[in-house]
Amino acid sequence: MRRILWFRRDLRVDDNRLLELGGDVLPIFIFDSTILDRLPSNDRRMTFIFTALMRLKEDLARHGCNLALFYGKPTDVFTWLVTQHSFHEVCASGDYDIYALERDRDVSHILEFNPIHDTYIFEPEEVLKNDGSPYLVFTPFYNKAKTLFHPRHQEKASFGDNHLIDFDCSHLHHIDHQQHTLLPPTLESLGFEPQTLTAHQQMTPHEKLECFAKKLSDYPKARDIMSLMGTSGMGADLRFGTISVRTLLRWLVERKKEGVDTEPFFRQLIFRDFYAMLLYHFPQLESENFRYHFKGIENVETFKAFCTAQTGVPIVDAGVRQLLETGEMHNRVRMICASFLTKNLLLPWQWGEQFFAQYLMDYDASSNILSWQWSAGTGVDPQPYFRIFNPYTQTLRFDKEGMYIKHYLPQVREVPAKFLSDETLLTHYTIIDYPKPIVNHKVSSKKALDHFKSSL
Repeated sequence: MRRILWFRRDLRVDDNRLLELGGDVLPIFIFDSTILDRLPSNDRRMTFIFTALMRLKEDLARHGCNLALFYGKPTDVFTWLVTQHSFHEVCASGDYDIYALERDRDVSHILEFNPIHDTYIFEPEEVLKNDGSPYLVFTPFYNKAKTLFHPRHQEKASFGDNHLIDFDCSHLHHIDHQQHTLLPPTLESLGFEPQTLTAHQQMTPHEKLECFAKKLSDYPKARDIMSLMGTSGMGADLRFGTISVRTLLRWLVERKKEGVDTEPFFRQLIFRDFYAMLLYHFPQLESENFRYHFKGIENVETFKAFCTAQTGVPIVDAGVRQLLETGEMHNRVRMICASFLTKNLLLPWQWGEQFFAQYLMDYDASSNILSWQWSAGTGVDPQPYFRIFNPYTQTLRFDKEGMYIKHYLPQVREVPAKFLSDETLLTHYTIIDYPKPIVNHKVSSKKALDHFKSSL
């Protein structure tokens, strides 16, 4: 059996079900031009991905294998591979957003396609209601998932008896239709500029776990305090599969043996599955409201103020600044920003989702899309539109001393912390090089509620 092992969201050797198969194999990674051609040359995710791929090549080489790198449309790559070489099938871990499903369907018309379950804990058809329909509410989904959870869901994958097919793995293979060009395997040859990653982004997944181990016992409370950075920091690693979700589950088992309450973080991993399942069963969620007709009010100037951290609402602008500077945004701040864009600025949630998609290092289609629908009040929640975050009370609760805000907003570093959570003071106090709030929270919230009520 000669098979292609197509690495995508599983950029690792350890605990990778793709590598269990064995046989004569050609491991490959495709820089998909359909996706990459839309990205700016300074996209920091490309540096993260390229670094992970070089590590993957080295790890595979230690196991007597290697990784062939391609640039082009997947259908062009596989058409060329089938024409030039004899393969029986292509194997790849499952991916469930609309583009991924359509891409895999197209590839299956060229070569037998064998999807491998690896990216999530459960398969998309595994956690369903008794009548076979998908859950729309998380808590029942979570309760059902816990009853179905089995040791096999965290069982480590072994490394199969893989034999590398003779192939040039030293170059980047550029495939354009049937045209084949050999290029040096560098970011520059892909049209991207190497970016400086943060110290945390440069850590290996296991180094990040060591850091998180010290925070896990305080996770339920610390994860919401922006200045503590009490979240796991594993988002990008889960997104690109530099660590498996099964490894995280086994790690949680060991922490539980030490007496640490692991349930809150386990719940977040199940939430990740929940959103992936929803997008799988309701692909229209990628761009359409699940509930209500209200689609937001387009306003380019207001959106520009949001995207350039010029709304005059410190916690929102600090979050956007963090995103632009690092490719990250604290989880609590993501919810605050999403609520502000959709409920206070009344902009279409799709605009905010695309803005996050452009910069988030850990961008995952299902998690990002469903989170924005949740904040906008247009998603699967039974009574969602009443939920409106007050950015000022959120600041008072989770960044009372303004440490997070002042770190990312130099203009307000000399401003007393109490101003940052007081809309009235911000409205009447002039801060050099920083605007006053562009909307009033109470007024804009009422306006949002009126729009949603009218769409019922």
